[in-house]
Amino acid sequence: MKITLVSDETVRFEETPGPLTIEAPSADVVYSPFHMLASAVADCTYFTVKSWATNAKIDAGDLVVEVTIGFAEHPHRVGSVDVKLIWPSLPQERTEAAKRAAAVCPIHQTLLHSPTVATTVARS
Repeated sequence: MKITLVSDETVRFEETPGPLTIEAPSADVVYSPFHMLASAVADCTYFTVKSWATNAKIDAGDLVVEVTIGFAEHPHRVGSVDVKLIWPSLPQERTEAAKRAAAVCPIHQTLLHSPTVATTVARS
């Protein structure tokens, strides 16, 4: 599996042999917490859609997922998440079903239904 940092806002997830790698266009590009969030969405979407495709007997060998985040301010945060399925071999008539499958991703659902976040401080 490979995560590629396409830009400050976009990551690409694709299945490759071997361990997970994270690649950037240059050594000075930092894998930020925002990239991590986008990667979680991309990874979850990929495997959710691939599972659907396997059950539907559709080849997902060329499936790639790109996730682009948009920022919002006051406070600075992720304001939008755009998921793109890049899937040249997907039959046209299965496009809407693939989009529905992508929406089932638990990370996607978590972002739609905000969790409660609590911070504590421990001394030990």
